[in-house]
Amino acid sequence: MKRIIKNLMGFTMGATDGEIGKVKDFYFDDVTWTIRYIVVETGNWLLNRKVLISPEALLQCDWTNETFPVNLTKEQVEKSPVVDTEQPVSRQHEMELRAHYYWTNYWSGGIWAGGMGTTGMIMPMSSMPMEEAVKKSLDDVKAHGDPHLRSVKIVQDYTIDASDDTIGDVEDFIIDDSNWTIHYMIIDTGNWFPGKKVIISPDLIKDINWETSEVTINASVEQVKNSPEYDGSKELNSEYESVLKNYYANV
Repeated sequence: MKRIIKNLMGFTMGATDGEIGKVKDFYFDDVTWTIRYIVVETGNWLLNRKVLISPEALLQCDWTNETFPVNLTKEQVEKSPVVDTEQPVSRQHEMELRAHYYWTNYWSGGIWAGGMGTTGMIMPMSSMPMEEAVKKSLDDVKAHGDPHLRSVKIVQDYTIDASDDTIGDVEDFIIDDSNWTIHYMIIDTGNWFPGKKVIISPDLIKDINWETSEVTINASVEQVKNSPEYDGSKELNSEYESVLKNYYANV
């Protein structure tokens, strides 16, 4: 099912032995547009420290009670590597987290290469000894660079630039809760097209300038203006998505 990211802020994350804290943000990778970590602010039990939890740890989500149960204990979270969520999360930090929790990695060539399960089950690990495997992956990081994840909170309010002019700002994201991929950006057209909101697929994105907070898309102002209007009060259905896809396929 499709979910709006802002509606998930404030969800409670529960360990197997008690509450961990509240959801404050989500980190996605800017290559596959997939949510990689949920940022959780712990309560007084951990001095309000912010921790990163992979969707891989999620069990059956309780959407009615706004709860994300995970297959972790509070002790595991308490002993997890400290990550400064106010700074970009590097691949080195991710390696430490995934070594601690035994999560699979999502980048190619790593020790836990492969996809994550849909039921929170951990994929089989390599037979390589842990210490040796972590060292090898860190060496791979040094050789291939140190990409950063992106915060959805930071990208919200980025300016959207069409091929010929500015058209609005990023308001939110729509994800698929079955695989945690970002399917659409919700665009607030504001003063450009008063009262109208539209959504665009990441496939339309030509470039994101992280320094100037701008997103450039492969469409003109007129094309966006005439695109099917998005109604956030209604559930996103397959019929609307088909119309939207066909529209941009023909522009």
